[in-house]
Amino acid sequence: MSAAPAVSVITPVWNARATLAEAADSVLAQTMRDWELLLIDDGSTDGSRDLAETYAARDGRVRVLGDGVNRGPAAARNAGIRAARGRRLAFLDADDRWRPEKLEAQLRFMEETGHAFVFSSFRRMDAEGRPRGVVRAAARLTHADLLRSNDIGCLTAIYDTRALGKVEMPDIRRRQDYGLWLKLLRRVPAAYGM
Repeated sequence: MSAAPAVSVITPVWNARATLAEAADSVLAQTMRDWELLLIDDGSTDGSRDLAETYAARDGRVRVLGDGVNRGPAAARNAGIRAARGRRLAFLDADDRWRPEKLEAQLRFMEETGHAFVFSSFRRMDAEGRPRGVVRAAARLTHADLLRSNDIGCLTAIYDTRALGKVEMPDIRRRQDYGLWLKLLRRVPAAYGM
């Protein structure tokens, strides 16, 4: 592959055949085209890996990782973090999806402000795709703020590895994203919402 992409999108995949296409399609539909999508198969048994390989065969910006062993979402995301070639890292779970302008808007926000860690508002949806409310992003969150509550949705966060390094999630089964945000907020004064 040629030059590193502006952003690497890290997607852990475990038995997500029913939702993976919508997640991957939402990345392919981004108005900002300079990305790579890392689909990290975490030992799926439902055909998710085959579907991921189909996406990789269709678009060279998509890579499939994973050795067929289920290690949990933190290990899968950390494999993606280590393999990422982009300066900035974004996170999208296999059962989530983005609006087409998501990456373009957040990367522009990062460039204009110089912020190394950003997040955004997001809409909750039920399993049938019906809206269940909007979680509004605070303008600024510090480490102390986050100790009270995790107000950063994993699918909204992006951090700059040039400023922060490749920081991995703690290897725990749940809330590993929360652990990562707390680690990042020991390196920068705040995360900034939009």
